[in-house]
Amino acid sequence: MAKPKVAFVCSDCGAEHAKWQGQCTGCGRWNSLREFIAPKAVSTPLGYAGDAPRVAKLATIESTEQERIASGLTELDRVLGGGFVPGAVVLIGGDPGAGKSTLLLQVCTQLAQHRNILYVSGEESLAQIAARARRLRMPANQLTVATETAIERVAELLQAEQP
Repeated sequence: MAKPKVAFVCSDCGAEHAKWQGQCTGCGRWNSLREFIAPKAVSTPLGYAGDAPRVAKLATIESTEQERIASGLTELDRVLGGGFVPGAVVLIGGDPGAGKSTLLLQVCTQLAQHRNILYVSGEESLAQIAARARRLRMPANQLTVATETAIERVAELLQAEQP
């Protein structure tokens, strides 16, 4: 049986060490290393794309045009290659205050005019979301919103709402 991998990680800077020591070599802090045991790797017959892994020459792979859902924002659709691909996951990242929540609320209010959309926030209250939509005069009459941080509860909401 394989021995579990143990790492010592600095709680201040995140530097990883193979063994415990009094001082972090990354940031110089004393007594900041915490022991972590890496979870066992789970082997699965499927790859990340949901298919069995396979190897092929790029030139031999046939590409097909995928259906896209326009966001209603020209530049976002351009960045996404023409819009959202159904079933795909898109990660929107940026510094705090960059406008990620505002952008996504704007996209969701637009899409909700023609589709069943559920906007779930793990950070803002329903009142904050509503206030932003009103302040920016977004068409909020069709958008369903919720606040939740537990992924299991989000999955339950998705099952119930069927967005």
